[in-house]
This record gives sequence, structure tokens and C-alpha cells, in this order.
Amino acid sequence: MLLKKRKLGRKIEDIKAGEKLSLTEKIEDKDLLLYLGLTNDANPLYIQHDYASQTPFKKPIVPSIMLIGIINSAVSKYLPGPGSHILSQNITYHKPVYHYGTVKFLFEVKEVDRDQQQVNINVSAENEENDLVLEASLKVCPPRFNDATNGQALENF
Repeated sequence: MLLKKRKLGRKIEDIKAGEKLSLTEKIEDKDLLLYLGLTNDANPLYIQHDYASQTPFKKPIVPSIMLIGIINSAVSKYLPGPGSHILSQNITYHKPVYHYGTVKFLFEVKEVDRDQQQVNINVSAENEENDLVLEASLKVCPPRFNDATNGQALENF
């Protein structure tokens, strides 16, 4: 992956208000274990069934930061794409996501501010029962191009 050439994402001029992106992610054990191992997060609410069963959640939940990671990844990969940077994000969690859950994310470009080089994107996510689990608003800086790199693949990207 590090040696593979990759084109940069779209210029701000190519992004329009109203554009949408939908993606679905299934939360697997391997994803949870990778997150917990990388962060050294041992919150019993995320991993201990006996503890979680005594809480209002009744079973282990997915760490909220993992859902943020899926959002960040979608911005970096798809909308606007490689070279993008999230400037700010505001997220509200309405319901928990449980282990082995499937989450459908919907991204929508709400505003394109060419003067500030920012794109405002709203995100909503639903679980497999179509319950709203989160809403977010993002300010994103799309990739910026110098004339020399415009549209070219970069060696170390």
C-alpha cells in the first residue's frame, strides 16, 4: 500500500453541493481487536460481556472512535478523496452500535466554499434496523494542487 501510486482526490472545483456517498461497514471481531490493541483501550464496556450485560447497553458496544475512523477513511478514500484533510467535525451519537453490527453511512455535500477551500459534509449512519446511530457535520479541505502535481500520481503516496 505504501509503495503503490495513488491519484489525489478531487479538486474543490469538481465538487458540487448535493453530492452523496453511501457505504456500508460490518463491524467484525478483527476490527475491534485491532482498535483495542493499537490504542491499549481496555474499557470493559467494549470487550467484557459479563460487565456489559449489567449496563443499560446489555451487551458490548463498538467504541465511538471506530465509527469516527470509518468516517475519516471515507473522506480520505472517496469524498473528496486522497489528499483531503478534515478541519473540524461535530458528531452526535444517538444509539450504540453493537459487535457484529452493520452500519450504513450516508455522506452528503451541503456546501462548497471555494474562497475558504472548504467543503461542508453531513453524515448520518443507521444500523441494520434502520435506527439512526449517529449524525455528523464535517468541514473538509479537499486536496490542494500545485500546477506541477495536478492530476498526477505521486511516488510515495
